[in-house]
Amino acid sequence: MAFKEYPVRVGSMLYTQVDPEPGYEVEYNRWYERDHFYAGCMIGPWLFAGRRWVATRDLKDLRFPDDTPFVPAVRDGSYVAIYWIHADHHDDHIAWATEQVNWLYANDRGFAHRVHKHTGLFDHVARWYRDDDPVPLELALDKPEYTGMVSFAVQPADGVSTDDAIAWFDANLPGFLADSPVANVSAWKAVPLLDDAPAFVPVDPDADRRILLLAHLEADPRDDWQAWRDWATAIDGSGIMRTVWCGPWIPTVIGTDTYTDQLW
Repeated sequence: MAFKEYPVRVGSMLYTQVDPEPGYEVEYNRWYERDHFYAGCMIGPWLFAGRRWVATRDLKDLRFPDDTPFVPAVRDGSYVAIYWIHADHHDDHIAWATEQVNWLYANDRGFAHRVHKHTGLFDHVARWYRDDDPVPLELALDKPEYTGMVSFAVQPADGVSTDDAIAWFDANLPGFLADSPVANVSAWKAVPLLDDAPAFVPVDPDADRRILLLAHLEADPRDDWQAWRDWATAIDGSGIMRTVWCGPWIPTVIGTDTYTDQLW
């Protein structure tokens, strides 16, 4: 059967990479999973999927490059939560979400002992699949067989447009994906937070210069991390852009405190 696109389409996402303060790992994990994941995001209008990922210390040690503008320090961010917002309804959801998170914190439903390392909103600009009849990106956050994820950010060279960078990926990603455990790669461009977004969410002044990419894997990313270093070498040698951050993740184990003792 030929691959068919359906009307449910992701148009934008929330990407939030966060550290709990040391000593608050379990408390943070439980608060986020059992309250904030739902109360701050999933119950909102037009947000239709979400998933949390974790980076243990050994996964953090694989991140590169060491000098990165994406986060304050390359090992910052033990957890990342990713959410899909339906196409053409970004503003509808974000208006609700901004009001909701301010209400939650005003009503003692926040968590003081966490630090945002990179939190942003992003428009979806491109996607690539390994398979001829793939699992659509819209289902990626709900698919348990995706047991690894890699997020990486690239910065186009001066004078290079986003379209130029996407064209390079169009030409080169099929070879990277072929016969690999990487089921899909998607590309995203930052959009501004609302002016009344919570003050504890940092603003990346150069976010609009970069492209954030997400890759969903049917494997543990540690199994062949050299492939990602080789891929980054190809990107950096393109003359089109350079890799400014690349990091592997594995899923959290829902309903447990697994990995909370392995972050540092």
